[in-house]
Amino acid sequence: MTQPQQNPWTRQQSPQQGTAEPPQPGPSRPSDGPPRGPSAPQHGVPAPAEDQRLPKFAIPAADTLWWVGVHGGAGETTMSLLLPGTRAAGHRWPIPPPPVPTPVVLVARTHGSGLRAAQRAAIEWASGVVQGVAVLGLVLIADAPGRLPRVLDDFADIVGGGVPRVWDIPWIEEWRRGEDPTPENTPDEVFEVLESIYALRASNPADYPAPY
Repeated sequence: MTQPQQNPWTRQQSPQQGTAEPPQPGPSRPSDGPPRGPSAPQHGVPAPAEDQRLPKFAIPAADTLWWVGVHGGAGETTMSLLLPGTRAAGHRWPIPPPPVPTPVVLVARTHGSGLRAAQRAAIEWASGVVQGVAVLGLVLIADAPGRLPRVLDDFADIVGGGVPRVWDIPWIEEWRRGEDPTPENTPDEVFEVLESIYALRASNPADYPAPY
């Protein structure tokens, strides 16, 4: 298996990170430590209808982490730029040959349609119909500055209960203007997310079971 390269997005290597505009404060969801939600598909979860499922595509081996944007504009390409060596899946499930599943992180925006799409993808994985992927968690990227409305924040908690972990990315104005993510325009909060996911990516994907 390809060994993960050194993480270039560490605080020690990014002395200018504090120049970014600080994000609006908001409630956060726990993401570090052991999984807080299901870490494998579960018996008895009904699969979504065929037209509600994400497409699939074959990959030659489980040699990297993939970002699976669950809807258009979710931010999977941005996440792949943030953590070199990872790949955007193009809103599809990447399926390797047996026996080792490939690790994936779901990506969604925090608006209502984004959260519903994340819920459908989590249910699809939990039902067991997506064989060959190990869902490590869900990245929720803010769709607007400021706090989420209570109804969306509560819904995000419900959706997050269906995956092992949830990471929150705040609203970043520079990214909205079309600037590529860099250490200079990325706040500390995002570095913490990247470090957590990088640590999981470095683990053996076989530690995250998936049925074949």
